[in-house]
Amino acid sequence: MLSRLSRPRALAVCAVPFVALLVTAGFAPLPFSVAQPGLTADVLGENKGTPVITISGTPVRDTTGQLRMTTIEATNPDTRVSLGDVVDSWFRADQAVMPRDSVYPTGGDVKEIERHNTEQMEESQDAATEAALRYLGRTDDGIDVTLRLADVGGPSAGLLFSLGIVDKLDGDGSGGDLTGGRDIAGTGTIDPDGRVGAVGGVALKTQAARRDGATVFLVPKAECGDARANLPRGLRLIPVTTLKGAVAALVALAKGTGRVPSC
Repeated sequence: MLSRLSRPRALAVCAVPFVALLVTAGFAPLPFSVAQPGLTADVLGENKGTPVITISGTPVRDTTGQLRMTTIEATNPDTRVSLGDVVDSWFRADQAVMPRDSVYPTGGDVKEIERHNTEQMEESQDAATEAALRYLGRTDDGIDVTLRLADVGGPSAGLLFSLGIVDKLDGDGSGGDLTGGRDIAGTGTIDPDGRVGAVGGVALKTQAARRDGATVFLVPKAECGDARANLPRGLRLIPVTTLKGAVAALVALAKGTGRVPSC
């Protein structure tokens, strides 16, 4: 038991290694990545001078409005993220700290990660094309769809790719644009059956969307809570679970009829 006189000295002695631990932690690399809003790209338009969606074998509609896929940018896997970086990001709305494994699940070096992300993007594009053509009932029509998006990897643009294909081939189903002329953004994976999956980083993607002019954001329903965090003013959230539901919501919004879901 410490006496009243000896306790301050004991506390001071104990504080030395504790302070040293904090200082060390402040400079030691941690297993996190710092992410921020990334680029967006209108899938109905061009990316770096090349059309994002090219369709042959059938007539294609002229479209208005935009369908913007969204991204986040994260520190490279070999970048040292310190405790100071983590603390700083906690106090900023335009940054988020994410476990490195959630951003780079394959581990490995940068080239291996880029290869993995490219493979995921290619698989996502195939699924998006199949989902759109299945939705339209045109899988046997000999339609060829090519999707190109430079410097972007991963599967999270799947929903927007599918919506872009639907808009170019069918619009709202009655001659109008699926977008209703609006600038619409969103995120979400998609499978060939048209089911929309969660992606992560949606709070940062909403900021990227609003920064680039979007007024509506399509978000996987399971991530509504994340999307509402730091939601930019002037951006409307629409939760989706399927391609069919996303199309129906956009048609209702464009025509001003029917119910438009909200988070």
